[in-house]
Amino acid sequence: MSSSRFICWCCNQPLKLSWHAEASTAQQLSDGPFILAAGQSERTPEGDPTPSETDTAKLQAAATAGLSSSDWVSSVFWGQRADTFSLLGKMQSIRTLHNIQETTLGISDLLSGESELDEPLCEECTDRLLKRLDRHITTTESEIQDYKCFLEGKELPTGEDTVEALQMELSGLELEERRLVQELDAVEKTRKQVAGDLEAAQAETETLNQQEQQHHKEYSVLECQGLELLDELRSLENRLQYVHIQVDQLAKTSIFNMTFDISCKGPLGIINNFTLGCLSTTPVNWTEISAAWGQTALLLLVLAKKMGLEFQRYQLLPCGNHSYLKSLTDESELPLYCSEGKGVLENPFDLAMVAFLDCLQQFKEEAEKVGLCLPYGINVKKGRLEETGGKCYSIKTFLNTETQWTKALKCMLVNLKWGLAWVSRR
Repeated sequence: MSSSRFICWCCNQPLKLSWHAEASTAQQLSDGPFILAAGQSERTPEGDPTPSETDTAKLQAAATAGLSSSDWVSSVFWGQRADTFSLLGKMQSIRTLHNIQETTLGISDLLSGESELDEPLCEECTDRLLKRLDRHITTTESEIQDYKCFLEGKELPTGEDTVEALQMELSGLELEERRLVQELDAVEKTRKQVAGDLEAAQAETETLNQQEQQHHKEYSVLECQGLELLDELRSLENRLQYVHIQVDQLAKTSIFNMTFDISCKGPLGIINNFTLGCLSTTPVNWTEISAAWGQTALLLLVLAKKMGLEFQRYQLLPCGNHSYLKSLTDESELPLYCSEGKGVLENPFDLAMVAFLDCLQQFKEEAEKVGLCLPYGINVKKGRLEETGGKCYSIKTFLNTETQWTKALKCMLVNLKWGLAWVSRR
């Protein structure tokens, strides 16, 4: 039988039989001599005749179920030289089922070395198994030595002492068990209490989280409102600052100076771009002169009200280029406008201008009480304006030249400009 029918149970590698094992196996398989040649009669060493043709056919049929003739011969003569003999004819072997079973068991015993293993081992696996067994034996011997040393150093108690000691130990263990059971019950109660506290804490945590989210939302809303209010506050501060700047500018600005602009252009006096007076070289129509008188009457009335002055004999009524004065004694009206110059004695226009000088004189006297001194003097009876050097200029048109009249009007406007500047400073 071929050795390849057996494998190692550890590494699953095919086993190869040694020459001695195969030789003994072949010896067990063969119960009779080989037939060396067809039709040639041979005898066994004991002198027995060869088997009959019927037995040979049975053996050949049995061999057909197992190994071929060449395998059988190679298993018998493994390791020998092939040129030591010659085969003639058809090689046959005598095999039975009993021999085959015995041969298989024998090979298994040879491979396992009659050990307790159920399967055969190869040489390498066997070496590894032996090394493990050696280590196990060494460990076991070391433990045995330790046990011996322990037993030699400790006296074993007697039977009664042992029972009592065990009973005492058992009692102690029972007490320990009861104590541990009580501790376990207490721990279980504590665990349940802690679990309840944990659930309550989790519920409270959830409530607090919801409250925190709500507070965050409310905080966001309030933050937005705060930002809006802050923007509004900054806007109001900017507006307030702008108002303060405007107030400062208005405080530095005189409404009188802005409303009434008095200037001079040579010998001519100008108020709010209206020329008061005329010259032969610079003719001015009476409509413009009347408008200038209206602005002059308005200025004197505003200055009087600013100072709290009430005129005694006349009332100023500024009406543009048709302004006039009303007498408080006889209720007569004196016009401060004229269509053309008339050089008559009782000219209403001349009377109105003299009445205006009377009002200006009252303002001058009131201003001097508070420290204001006008540059030109006023003589109401003669209807003149006087310079410091003694020169006089009549405000009437009767028996007067245009130059003198225009100069008188200019002096009157200078007095009003001084009064305007004084009131503006106050």
